[in-house]
Amino acid sequence: MGKLITREEQQLENTWDLTTIFKSDEDFEAAYKVLEGKIADNDQFKDGFDSAEKLADALELERTLDTELGQLFVYAHLKHDQDTSNDTYSALESRARSLAVKYSTAWSFLVPAIMAIPEETLKEYAEHPRLSDFKFDLEKLNKQRPHILSDKEEQLLAAAGEVMHTPTQVYGMFNNADVDFKPAVDKDGKEHELTQGNYVEMLKSSDRSLRESAYINLYGEYNKFKNTLSQTLAGVVSTHAFSSDVRGYESSRQQALSNNHIPESVYDNLVNTVNDNLHLLHRYTELRKKFLGVDELKMYDMYVPLVEDTDFEMSYDNAKEWLVNALQPLGEEYVNIVKEGLENRWVDVYENKGKRTGAYSSGTYGTNPFILMNWQNNVNNLFTLAHEFGHSVHSYYSRKHQPANTSGYSIFVAEVASTFNEALLADYMFNKLEDKKQQLYLLNEQLEGFRGTVFRQTMFAEFEHAIHVMKESGEPLTAGGLSEVYGKLNRKYFGEAVNYDDAINVEWARIPHFYMNYYVYQYATGYAAAASLSKQVLEEGEETAKRYIDEFLKKGSSNYPIEILKNAGVDMTTSEPIKNALDVFEAQLTKFEELLADLQK
Repeated sequence: MGKLITREEQQLENTWDLTTIFKSDEDFEAAYKVLEGKIADNDQFKDGFDSAEKLADALELERTLDTELGQLFVYAHLKHDQDTSNDTYSALESRARSLAVKYSTAWSFLVPAIMAIPEETLKEYAEHPRLSDFKFDLEKLNKQRPHILSDKEEQLLAAAGEVMHTPTQVYGMFNNADVDFKPAVDKDGKEHELTQGNYVEMLKSSDRSLRESAYINLYGEYNKFKNTLSQTLAGVVSTHAFSSDVRGYESSRQQALSNNHIPESVYDNLVNTVNDNLHLLHRYTELRKKFLGVDELKMYDMYVPLVEDTDFEMSYDNAKEWLVNALQPLGEEYVNIVKEGLENRWVDVYENKGKRTGAYSSGTYGTNPFILMNWQNNVNNLFTLAHEFGHSVHSYYSRKHQPANTSGYSIFVAEVASTFNEALLADYMFNKLEDKKQQLYLLNEQLEGFRGTVFRQTMFAEFEHAIHVMKESGEPLTAGGLSEVYGKLNRKYFGEAVNYDDAINVEWARIPHFYMNYYVYQYATGYAAAASLSKQVLEEGEETAKRYIDEFLKKGSSNYPIEILKNAGVDMTTSEPIKNALDVFEAQLTKFEELLADLQK
């Protein structure tokens, strides 16, 4: 492995072009100074809104300021992430964050002031031509009215927010700073440091002794603190129940899903449909047991790859070619946007000293998308590039076709476009590759992605709902009770091929997403929606691809996410998209079994 280069040693064509936001740091400073001077210039609106014109003035000004702030923030955070050791850009990002706080504080009066407008009056205002861009935003605010409390009650809840956040903060400190694991020991008796970050990588090791040791040592530590951790989790569930009760919702789940106007039937359809098809996951675990050749398949055998990533080198130049070819089903316009990104420095490609790890898509209204990569010459990085371009082109379309205030998109649909691109890439590569081992590798990655995202996240969702129902029905959340519920679910999902032990029963204690209030189900629904949409495009062709672009990628948050998906061809209020996704999994599993049989002849 070569010496890691510095930022200054990067070739310009391999870095993102931030001069498309500000030509120089000096231009950034000038824009910062201007925005800082006018960010709180809103006194004329603080006495309320007695006309649609005045409300339009406020919303247009707030949108302009928000757009300018977004551009400042994106420039600063990208400059920081390209070299986190650069103190100049660390300070720049810090100042941008401080300005964002000032902006949020200065305009915190806006929503309460709008809610002070009588409902029928606000509906009349929304018909004014100058408020056409904001009509949907105002509609969403009006729908919140039944759950808005009096001014004094709202102030009291806001003041209690820090206290109510304490269980999550305590858990975060424990899980990120205080918990310490014994080293894992490999088959040769060598010790390896065990951390949250490398645990799953150890479970992927071909050394079964190392996998078992990591598994036992990690869950053994959580087991020591299960009583304490049961109470931090119980504490956060209690805050959800309290909030939903005082705001007049029927349940914690109803309140959580109402934020994106998601019917509770979507949640139930996901859980019920996956449960009806658990035989597919059981078939996969049986295959895993047979392939690994073990007498007893254990939970620590679930991550080890069934196919090694052998002889599958992928340079960045080759990856660009694979990506462009794989996305052809989406049409010339879509592919040209991807080419523009590849050719005009949307992507910061290679690692350098101080560069932030991982990968992401960024940008804001008024800028092109930007993609951070830390390229390694393997096929996984190709899939990451496809994933991030899914986000980026989604953002490109929504910013081009929507006004700033509806150009973003909700978390419920955020992973659809990215996962969609991965599905097209996998299908294209499978059909083009002639090496059966490479085909098996691709299928193994897809099966694992589905297992980890649809099956596992649905299991998490089922657990999360179960413990909220327990709390809301007056049943105490104890370590024993949580472990019993989790253990039964784990056995139900993974089936009889697995030889279970009690260690996995306490896995609930290490999942931070259980503190995020009905969040995890969206991973599964997003993955399923992408699988269903990509299957439609591949089978039906140009018109379906056009519908996907026009009715999904271009819509931003101009409608409720469930309606945007429905117009694109996926009705998440029914079980059909989940069934379609499970059909894809079954087809991939069948292909995997057939290829494996051919290779073993």
